[in-house]
Amino acid sequence: MNIERETALIQSALSGDSNSLTELLSEVKDSVFNLSLRMLGNIFDAEDATQEILLKIVMNLGSFKQQSRFSTWVYRIAVNHLITVQRKRSFQEQLTFELMQKDLDQSLPTKESAFSDLEEDELAEELKLSCTNIMLQCLKPEDRCIFILGTMFKMNSQLASGLLQITPETYRKKLSRARKRMGKFLENYCEHAGGKCDCKRRVPFAIKQHRLNPNRLDYSSLKKFDLVEIQQQKENMEFMDNQTLLFEALSHYQSSFDPPKFLSKLLESKQLLELIKEDATYDL
Repeated sequence: MNIERETALIQSALSGDSNSLTELLSEVKDSVFNLSLRMLGNIFDAEDATQEILLKIVMNLGSFKQQSRFSTWVYRIAVNHLITVQRKRSFQEQLTFELMQKDLDQSLPTKESAFSDLEEDELAEELKLSCTNIMLQCLKPEDRCIFILGTMFKMNSQLASGLLQITPETYRKKLSRARKRMGKFLENYCEHAGGKCDCKRRVPFAIKQHRLNPNRLDYSSLKKFDLVEIQQQKENMEFMDNQTLLFEALSHYQSSFDPPKFLSKLLESKQLLELIKEDATYDL
């Protein structure tokens, strides 16, 4: 979306045009969902977070001064929200590379597979996608966000550091450290990076531990982004392409979030005025 179209939609949305607001939300919902998915580690939480973030966008659109791209402003809201969510989870046991290493070092029982080769391939792919997102949870919230923005979203240091309110130099140092930690773990344990773990061999164990449901392949059921759409978003957000980790190859997905349905329910809600009062002073 070019900046002229973006400006026109924002002005129209602020004037009360729900169609313009729907188009704005549709433009950013998939980026918000993918960031939420990588930060929170599972689809269910990511869908909830996506709705919460888009609600904040609706409630605070009037505070957007259009001094940056709309997508940049959206990312700032999303990053703040997701890091806050992670901090609220601090009472839970923090997943670490050491804990994950201990789990992966367990010996696997030798057992004949009950699946065909095609089914095994599908299950192994689902396990890989799930495991990769879980792996991200081993990084602390801010480090995880830095790693995701730099490695998967390929955001330049100037833009990413502004979202996180740190200096570009600090961002680059933290990104380098996070990449080294993740790279070392992948090299030792992930078969896709030369490590010893084999997704296909772990499928029966993952099913037994209820980490994989053969009847519900969540990641495989998600609709993937068209590569042209991804490239356009990269250009809009001033992305650069200079990273080489396994996470680069992960797909970007389309969110199941339905902006027209969401806005219809929101505008008819009796709680709307209360939400406006609560969120009007939201600190970006």
